[in-house]
Amino acid sequence: MTKLTVQKWLWLIGLTLLFFSSYNFANWFTSTRVQVNSVVYAWEQAIPLLPWTIVPYWSIDLMYGLAILLAKSSQSLKILGLRLLSAQIICVVCFLVFPLKFSFERPPLDGFFGLLFDILMGFDKPFNQAPSLHITLLVILWQFYASYYQTVLVRYLLHLWCLCIALSVLTTWQHHFFDVPTGLWVGCFCIWLWPQSGGSILKARPLSKQYRWGVIYFILSLLSFSLAIYVGGWGLWLLWLSASLLLVAVNYVILGAEGFQKQLNGQFNLAVALLYLPYFSIMWLNSRLWTIKHQDVDRITDNVYLGRIPSGHFLNKYQFLAVIDLCAELPIGHFDGSYSLIPVLDMTPLSEQQCQYSAQRIEQYQRQGKLLVCCALGYSRSATAVIAWLLWTKKALTVEDAITQVKTCRTTIVISDRQRLILTNWLAQLTNRESIC
Repeated sequence: MTKLTVQKWLWLIGLTLLFFSSYNFANWFTSTRVQVNSVVYAWEQAIPLLPWTIVPYWSIDLMYGLAILLAKSSQSLKILGLRLLSAQIICVVCFLVFPLKFSFERPPLDGFFGLLFDILMGFDKPFNQAPSLHITLLVILWQFYASYYQTVLVRYLLHLWCLCIALSVLTTWQHHFFDVPTGLWVGCFCIWLWPQSGGSILKARPLSKQYRWGVIYFILSLLSFSLAIYVGGWGLWLLWLSASLLLVAVNYVILGAEGFQKQLNGQFNLAVALLYLPYFSIMWLNSRLWTIKHQDVDRITDNVYLGRIPSGHFLNKYQFLAVIDLCAELPIGHFDGSYSLIPVLDMTPLSEQQCQYSAQRIEQYQRQGKLLVCCALGYSRSATAVIAWLLWTKKALTVEDAITQVKTCRTTIVISDRQRLILTNWLAQLTNRESIC
C-alpha cells in the first residue's frame, strides 16, 4: 500500500467520523431547543415532492468517498480534504448558531424510494438547514470532478447529474430555497479559502494595511447585512452583497490584491466569480459610468496606450498585441496576445517594487507592438505604471514632468499625493544606483 493510498484512507475515515459526529450533534442539539424558526417563501408550496430524486440526493455520498480515492497526488488530496473539512466546520457552526427547521410535512412513501427516505430519516432530522451542507459539498465535489475528467461526454453527464443533485435538495423536501444559495456561497468560499495552487489564502503574509478602505467596506457590509435582516423575504439576497463586501474588507486589511485570486489569464475561476459577484458587478458598472463621456483609450507615446479594463471586442477593435493589467477586481475580455497581470487594489498606490516591475514590463511589451496599460478606469493605477515607465526610460526627468505628459494625453488621470511621494522616492533610488554605477 503506497503512502498516498494510506493518506486517502486516513482522510476518508477522518472526514466520515467528523461528519456523522458533528452533523448528528447539531441535529440533536437543535431538536432540544424550544422554538426553531424557518425561512420559507410562499411560492415554495408549489415545489413538488419527487420521490425518485432521493437517488441523486443519496449519490453525493458515493461522489464524496470516490473523490478522495481518485485524488492523483498528495497535494490535490490535501486541498480536497481541507475544502471538505472547512465546509463541515462552517456549516455545523451555522447550524448551531442560527438553527432553522424545514417546515413541510412529507407524506409517507412506499417502495424502494420510500425505503431510501426511511434510511435517511433514521439519522436525519428536519434541522441543519442553512447553509445546505449538501449544496456546499456538491460545489466542492463538482469542481473536483470537472477538473478530473476532461472528456466532453463525461463532463456533460457530470454537469447533468450534479444539477439533478442540486435540485433534489428541494424536490425531496429536505431543504427550503434559502438553504441553496447560502450553501452555494459557502462551497465557493471553501474553494477560495484553499486555492488549487496550494496553501491557504489566509497563510502568513504581510498585512495589506489599507485600513481606511477596509473600514469603509466593512461598514458597507454591516449596512447591507442589517438591511437584509430588516427587509427579510427577497431582501435576504443582500446577504450575498454583504458577504462579498466583507471579503473585500478583508482583502484591504489583510490579504491584499491576492485575495481576489485573479488568474494569470486575466479571468477568475467560477467559484471566486460567484463569491464576489455582487461586488464585481458594482465595480464593472462603476467603471463604465465613470468613463462613459471619455475616451476608452488614449495613446501616450510610442506604442503605449492607456485605458480602462477592456472587453474582448474592444481588444479586437483596437488590435492590441499586448496588455498590462493592474486591475485586481475585474476580468479582461478574451485575449490571445501577450498578457501580464500586476494586481493592485482599487484606490491604492503602487509600491516602489510595482513601479519598477511595471516600467520594465511596459518597455518589454511596447517593443512588440501596440500595448494597452489598463486598470478599472485607466485613471490612476495604470496611469502610475505609465508614469513609472516614462521615468525609467528617461522620457521624463521628473515626476511632475511625467505626470504632465500623461495628463496631456489623458486629462482624467488622478495621481494622489501618496503616489507622487512613492514615485519620487523610487526615482531618487534609481538616480542613486545609476550614479554609483
